[in-house]
Amino acid sequence: MTQQTLTEKIPFSAMGERLDAVLAPLFSDYSRNRIQQWIKAGNVSLDGQVCTKPRHPVLGGELVEMLVEIEDSVEVVAQQIPLNIVYEDDAILIINKPPGLVVHPGAGNPDGTLMNGLVFYDPSLREVPRAGIVHRLDKDTSGLMVVAKTIPAQTSLVEQLQRHAVERIYDAVLVGIVNSGGTVNKPIGRNPNDRKKMAVRNIGGKPAVSHYRVLEHFRAHSRVRVKLETGRTHQIRVHMSSLGFPLVGDPVYGSRFRIPKRMHPEFVEYLRGFQRQALHAGALSLTHPVSGKTMKWKAAMPDDMLELVDILREDVDMLQAEEQGYDDYEYDDYGVEVEWVTDEDIPD
Repeated sequence: MTQQTLTEKIPFSAMGERLDAVLAPLFSDYSRNRIQQWIKAGNVSLDGQVCTKPRHPVLGGELVEMLVEIEDSVEVVAQQIPLNIVYEDDAILIINKPPGLVVHPGAGNPDGTLMNGLVFYDPSLREVPRAGIVHRLDKDTSGLMVVAKTIPAQTSLVEQLQRHAVERIYDAVLVGIVNSGGTVNKPIGRNPNDRKKMAVRNIGGKPAVSHYRVLEHFRAHSRVRVKLETGRTHQIRVHMSSLGFPLVGDPVYGSRFRIPKRMHPEFVEYLRGFQRQALHAGALSLTHPVSGKTMKWKAAMPDDMLELVDILREDVDMLQAEEQGYDDYEYDDYGVEVEWVTDEDIPD
């Protein structure tokens, strides 16, 4: 943990305002939430007197000293790991993470992670806590992530995430037929019977809201798009499973697959072999930490999910052809072109 003491003088015009509100613009590199934590921890003094109440009204003219504590970057080994960088400037990186890549080192994954790749790609990220990673995707979830390249950018992005101001939209393939879209508003917390899993919790869970709409129906599956209002661990996987529609390939929160009757053996083999949750972070929108402009990115589903959707579509076509007596139908010719959505398809 790196510590330093910052000093400023409170303007007389701030008389009567609460301490945390006054300090936020004076120390703009740090979020108000973090400043509140430092106040409560006794890290802030006014004219030499420690103040632990964020609501404390200031008089104006006081000398404020704030002990800033910054988490040191994890000492990770720099490793040359391919990174699909969608966008980069002096403040942020936007990365399209492939399935199978762990975000940061941990038990069972000491290296070979996105963080290892980041510090190889840009050694200056060692100066930013967690190498600039402000949110994560599960190992087997693909898609867009934002990485901060500076501490001020990280502070801004963390604050946006806390305010639910970062828009994240996911594509998913579910087991079962989802009749219509809707909203899941169910708190999520640790599963009391298995601490490695999350679960819907009426008591002790954190608020979690997911909005979803149906894009496509297959014989025994549905393709949906989910917009997160909150960002709890495994949120989409837990919420969809709670509705009775777990993600295809999810070994933790439901059935990995469902095989429709009379499905072609090659398709059955592909479904059985789909070994990750069919979930992709396909759209990301945020306010740029420096310019203040709203920026948006989209990334098409990776090949394995595209092929999964192709197969489920072809399964529908095959059954229809069989029922209509088409003997010359080519079972091994998928012949389906998949197009990425337009801007109009992304929900507001």
